[in-house]
Amino acid sequence: VQLVESGGGLVQPGGSLRLSCAASGFTFTTYQMSWYRQAPGKERELVATISSGGGTTNYAGSVKGRFTISRDNAKNTVYLQMNRLKPEDTAVYLCSTLVGRRRWGQGTQVTVSS
Repeated sequence: VQLVESGGGLVQPGGSLRLSCAASGFTFTTYQMSWYRQAPGKERELVATISSGGGTTNYAGSVKGRFTISRDNAKNTVYLQMNRLKPEDTAVYLCSTLVGRRRWGQGTQVTVSS
């Protein structure tokens, strides 16, 4: 199982970023996918999940209405569109799935600062 995130960076408050997670080594179309984040000194937090077919999504209250999780099963990729970013969204964002055990990507840094 391999999960490779990309798309992080430095953005001003109110800006947008789109994260991508390319998955391989398992049957992507049959697994729920998730995005987590971890800020310095804080516990890892579940941000959003999407069902295997993409029809069901769930969000943390802190990002609901601003973030959108989606997936392209033809490309084995899951996305996180982040709009109206706030400084408190600053964290390492990690892609994850449960294949036998919880699997993680290496993460991508998102920094929201003026």
